[in-house]
Amino acid sequence: MSPNLTFGSEYHSSLTMQKIMKSRLRQTTEKKTKKQLFFSLAGIVIVLFLLIKFGIPALTNLSLLLSSNKGVSQEDISNAKILLLPPVMNESFSATNSASITVSGTASPKQTIQLYVNDSLVDTTTVKNDSTFSFSGVNLTQQQNTIKTKAKLQDKVSNFSDTWTVTYIQKAPSLSVDNPHDGDTLGSPIVVRGKTDPDVKVTVNDFWAITDSSGNYSYTLTLQNGDNHIVVIATDAAGNTTRQELTVKHSQ
Repeated sequence: MSPNLTFGSEYHSSLTMQKIMKSRLRQTTEKKTKKQLFFSLAGIVIVLFLLIKFGIPALTNLSLLLSSNKGVSQEDISNAKILLLPPVMNESFSATNSASITVSGTASPKQTIQLYVNDSLVDTTTVKNDSTFSFSGVNLTQQQNTIKTKAKLQDKVSNFSDTWTVTYIQKAPSLSVDNPHDGDTLGSPIVVRGKTDPDVKVTVNDFWAITDSSGNYSYTLTLQNGDNHIVVIATDAAGNTTRQELTVKHSQ
């Protein structure tokens, strides 16, 4: 056999082996990369599950447990275990015509809830076993009142809850009917118009009138032959109402 042929055969065999080795190395690297990616994704899923299932306090306790072998004292762990979240209030309305209201919400059982009205602490209560709390007869002292709460357990106090703003409106809205006038004889249709306070809704015979930002309202009303009774009612955000009634005549 020619020496050149032998050398060429060995050279091609060497190239083939190199390709095989590179292929195996690439496959091994891909497997390691996929394995690392899998464990990274699994770790993220576990953290998200713990956050959703147990919340931030559970993650805090887990962190304390993992660091307990690094010189953290038992006293430090005990103090950090209690993480109080602010209470959640039931904000059911934004205005009222009552001088006193009921404030309710949810928090962790056995916690003490502090009630603040216009930045003053006015009352405390204990959360029930069903995670609810309630304050009845909470007095409103001015037109716009801010209400918020804090949770307390032992010597730990949470941040304030979201602030609930309640407007106390004692006086009924003003209301005038400028057109038509009581006793008028008119053609049909007519435009019932007048004025009330801003942000007040007006109905004419139970139909909503058009009201602008200044309280001017209007409604086009079709009259029946004979006497027509017209009832205009203004209603504010607190439920206070003012009523005007008149009768006009229509003759075909």
